[in-house]
Amino acid sequence: MSTQSFVLVDGVRAECFPVDDRGLMYGDGVFRTLRVAGGRPRWWHEQLAKLADDCAQIGLTVPDASHWQADLDLLAPYCTDGVLKLIVTRGSGPRGYLPPASAIPRRLMRYDAIASNMIAPSADGISVRLCTLRLGQQPRLAGIKHLNRLENVLARAEWNSTDIHEGLLLDQAERVISGVMSNLFIWRDQGKQSRLLTPRLDQCGVAGVARARLMRLARAQGLQVEEVVLSLQDVFDADEVMLTNSVSGLRRVARLESKTWPVPLISPRLAEWLDA
Repeated sequence: MSTQSFVLVDGVRAECFPVDDRGLMYGDGVFRTLRVAGGRPRWWHEQLAKLADDCAQIGLTVPDASHWQADLDLLAPYCTDGVLKLIVTRGSGPRGYLPPASAIPRRLMRYDAIASNMIAPSADGISVRLCTLRLGQQPRLAGIKHLNRLENVLARAEWNSTDIHEGLLLDQAERVISGVMSNLFIWRDQGKQSRLLTPRLDQCGVAGVARARLMRLARAQGLQVEEVVLSLQDVFDADEVMLTNSVSGLRRVARLESKTWPVPLISPRLAEWLDA
């Protein structure tokens, strides 16, 4: 295994994974992906808190934070700039969907070295396309970053052009939900009534750590922030459109299909607050 990639399974360096693991067999688990900068994982405690919450939502026993910290300490000599992935599965089990009563959760940590300039947001903004795939609605899983990400895989397969940086996802009711790999925010610049809006994620979608962090910090700065139902026309009519995730931070959308937003408005301030 290259030093550019390092994997631990339950705290032990590994190059393989048990074939009877329910995460592999059924997508029975959750995960987080976060950026490592200068050897330090970004928003570490917030990521662990969201991982624990997602585990609770699907009835998984979350590994203690001390185990994750021990794993991170083992990886520390290899970590510079890159991406860290934390996975919790329900562990090994027999055939069948029924979760075994005595299941022992399994944790996996993977680090991949990536140059910081490969994942940093572009000041010029990004180009986004509208995906044809429509997300299914499942309130029981809404907001959770579970291991079954086939919808996102199929949506991402819709384009190969390097000129397109992200895709916009709608659900079966034609509500705007998110990017394929990110959460969406729009800015409505209306003077004293200006608002920062993000799609409500009560039916589908992933509630990311960067999303929650930006909402909290923007409110602390006095901005009006709301979770609302958004149509595609709402996005086209926005004064500014932004996407967030834990790896790339906040990225300003410069183009969505034929619509362009050539000048940044609120995004530089939001990016500064998010990264502080």
